[in-house]
Amino acid sequence: MAKLTFHGAAETVTGSKYLLEVDGARMLVDCGLFQGLKKLRLKNWDSLPLDVSTIEAVVITHAHLDHIGYLPRLVKHGFKGPIYCTAPTADLAELILFDSAKIQENDAEYANRKGFSKHKPALPLYTTRDVTHVLQMIETVSRDSWFNPTGPIWCRYHDVGHLLGSGMIEVELRVGSRPMRLVFSGDVGRYDAPLYHDPKPPPPCDYLICESTYGNRDHPEANILDELCDVVLTSIRRGGVMLMASFAVGRAQQLVYLLHVLAKKNRIPELPIFIDSPMAVDATKIYATYRAEHDLTEYDLSSQEHVFTDRNVHLSRTVGESKQINGVPGPAVIISSSGMMTAGRILHHLRKRLPDERNTIVLGGFMAAGTRGRSLKNGAKTLRMHGRDVPVRAHVVEISGLSGHAGRSELLRWLEPLPAPRRTFLTHGEHDASESLATALREQRGWDVHIPKLGEAVELEIET
Repeated sequence: MAKLTFHGAAETVTGSKYLLEVDGARMLVDCGLFQGLKKLRLKNWDSLPLDVSTIEAVVITHAHLDHIGYLPRLVKHGFKGPIYCTAPTADLAELILFDSAKIQENDAEYANRKGFSKHKPALPLYTTRDVTHVLQMIETVSRDSWFNPTGPIWCRYHDVGHLLGSGMIEVELRVGSRPMRLVFSGDVGRYDAPLYHDPKPPPPCDYLICESTYGNRDHPEANILDELCDVVLTSIRRGGVMLMASFAVGRAQQLVYLLHVLAKKNRIPELPIFIDSPMAVDATKIYATYRAEHDLTEYDLSSQEHVFTDRNVHLSRTVGESKQINGVPGPAVIISSSGMMTAGRILHHLRKRLPDERNTIVLGGFMAAGTRGRSLKNGAKTLRMHGRDVPVRAHVVEISGLSGHAGRSELLRWLEPLPAPRRTFLTHGEHDASESLATALREQRGWDVHIPKLGEAVELEIET
């Protein structure tokens, strides 16, 4: 028998952690932070309900924080094995984990200095020193090649189009009369998404662990260039600043790329673009390093074209440079992180720009429950930041085409060529999203679909 335990992303969108056990070997697939609602975030302070020193390897699907952000805690609690990922994921993980640690350290220091935390003192979840230990344990592997993390467990990556370096993980348990196959989808990307190749179809498997973030809804069928163009031109007419909440890795590069394309096609005037994130600046350089990973064909650009920066792009690394943006008048574009407005420099820009009705706040992609991004999406009249309520007078718009997650129809399209697995587990989705996708797969495909609960363990039957 093999066993799979869901220590995260079960009936919620974040905190991906799947423990796979067979013949005494233990491997963790993904090791992410819980984000969103406070009751979920508090789980990041909990130890996993097992001796983590017995986990022999971790395999990572991609570098987003809800898939890698718990690694420093895992190592701090005793994990000593290798951490496998693709080379671009390793480079991005270094940026994301250091940024996460610095934000937590800075937020703890700020809370202690201002005295608004009920914890005395406020502490970071982990530090930059903890991240350094994680990076020393990373081993990179190529896509489409089998590797052996531990025991009879073999893995290989396939491009899933979600983020630079991302991949679904095909797993073989080489025991019994024939190998048992599992596929962990990670996050499935969109078809015809800016910068990214379409997700490859999943290989045949006995068990499928599939994300369901958008399992109950589709993205509007709008052309992303048309949608972004309308938002930019409307913002220009109001004379305000357009503040784009962006993940520093992936979303920021897509935005600069799309603004570059619109200006090149003379659909918008050239505007000053401020990227206010040291991590986004560094991530852009990493993106430039891996040009072969990009798909620029949908906008007729060559792979050699310099699409991420031009003379109108201003890169802000220091706190001083960030503060100077407060005095920038419109029209202008500010791209700042974090994408769900949970922390970071975006909060300071929101405090400055939200009270002015000339400004536009752009939401792109999924906003988890409990985040400030979800509050704005739901029409909040005020937003609480740093112990104070800030009035929301700026225009709030959502550009759905920027989401990196496949919508419901795209997930079904991705799964279409897959023969029925013995069982499918839907994770990484809120309850309604997972239930809706499960119903579709049961009724349309006749699949056996299960939505696991947090901490649930299931037996996987090996053919003897």
